[in-house]
Amino acid sequence: MRWTHGAPSTLSRGQEGDCWASPSLRMGCLWRKTLSFFLVFVHIYLHGASSQEAAPAGPRKPFFERLRRLEEQFRRFQEVTLTHLQSIASNYNVSYNVDIRFRSLAEESQAVAQAVNRSQAAVQEELAQLRAWVRKAWRRGRKVDTRLRALDLALGERSQQQARERKEHKAQRDALQDSLAHLEGLVRSQGARLAALEGRLPVAHHGTATLGPALAPAPTQPEQLGPSSLKLQRDRQELQAASEHRGPQQDSSAPLQGMREPPAPGSRRALSGAATALRGPPQQAQAPQGPGDTCGVGPALVFPNASTENVVFLRPSFVAALRALSFCSWVRTASGHLGTLLSYATEDNDNKLVLHGRDSMLPGSIHFVIGDPAFRELPLQPLLDGQWHHVCVIWTSTQGRYWLHVDRRLVATGSRFREGYEIPPGGSLVLGQEQDSVGGGFDSSEAFVGSMAGLGIWDRALVPGEVANLATGKEFPTGAILTLANAASGGEFVQRTSCTCPECCP
Repeated sequence: MRWTHGAPSTLSRGQEGDCWASPSLRMGCLWRKTLSFFLVFVHIYLHGASSQEAAPAGPRKPFFERLRRLEEQFRRFQEVTLTHLQSIASNYNVSYNVDIRFRSLAEESQAVAQAVNRSQAAVQEELAQLRAWVRKAWRRGRKVDTRLRALDLALGERSQQQARERKEHKAQRDALQDSLAHLEGLVRSQGARLAALEGRLPVAHHGTATLGPALAPAPTQPEQLGPSSLKLQRDRQELQAASEHRGPQQDSSAPLQGMREPPAPGSRRALSGAATALRGPPQQAQAPQGPGDTCGVGPALVFPNASTENVVFLRPSFVAALRALSFCSWVRTASGHLGTLLSYATEDNDNKLVLHGRDSMLPGSIHFVIGDPAFRELPLQPLLDGQWHHVCVIWTSTQGRYWLHVDRRLVATGSRFREGYEIPPGGSLVLGQEQDSVGGGFDSSEAFVGSMAGLGIWDRALVPGEVANLATGKEFPTGAILTLANAASGGEFVQRTSCTCPECCP
């Protein structure tokens, strides 16, 4: 074997730094280092051999044997080195494949993380919507619960009041029956006296037939019956007054017709005449008040359907606190229920002031809510006929008095409803929808479908004369804080029309 002498090659620091830039450079650097180590070893070995050539020839033979052994050792070392280099190369290939696999796994994990983030964002959004829906359902359930409790309390009070009224009616009926029994006894006695007097009249006429003018005392007989007839008439009047205080007027002649022993014909004529005098002329039924010739009510708003987009805002709303309120408007409904006429919501209560008919127990009734959960149920059945009607709802915190006028007539009144309460300013006031939040949270089942005209809101309680003048179009009361001039439509289908009379409005 021939060995060449030469200095081993070395790598600069920059080259050593570049060895780790890529897998191919790492492999090249490994081969270079191994070759450098081998050349250094050969150089040392040849230097020792040359130094021993100058020695005597006697001990040269053991030297060659040692050289041969070293050569064999070097060959084995070379084989082992080659084996190690091959294993390193195979490990390098494996590590390179593992590196590629790791990079692909990292990319896949990053894609999975992005997908998880997107799904988590979607889940968070759905959870937020679910929480909002649960919060809204809980708020509605709480309102329904409080209204049911208030309704239960009102029904309990009404049942107690009806029980008291039944007791009073029973006492009045008993007193009336006693009076009728006493009156029946008086009528029987008077009938007997009249029958006796009528029996005496033919005898007196037969005995005095020849006397002629001597029959002049006969006219004094009715005068003798005068005090009894007057007493009977006074009893009838007292009975009629008691029945009128109790309820509707009753015909006091009915018990007289059911007597077992009817009086004589003459007395029957006298009693029937007295009954006719007591009853008086028949009363004529009054026709309901309609729009008639009422004109000059101003613009009208038409809500064509129950969409949640059909809403009208009154702006500005209440700029000052209200201790009294009057809401008047011409209204015509186009559906089987009244819906929501008015809704006023604040940050702390979305039902500070509401007029709506969805939750009413009776068809055609509305809930008049001031500071939920307090409310009163008002009857508005006439509005279900699809015609124009004038409605005025009036409330004052003084003694909590309230009044409901429909077509100038007072149909409901009461007291102790939010006595001393004050409606705060700064909320959201809308027409046609019920708010579950300030300026929103509308529900199509609570929407108003129909028309409104001549609307006005006052911060005082209107007197009956002002209500009548307003309903007949004679005069619009002064001091209105809001009218339809403050209306700002929030829906694209709400129509604003100008009509001179309600019956001409759509």
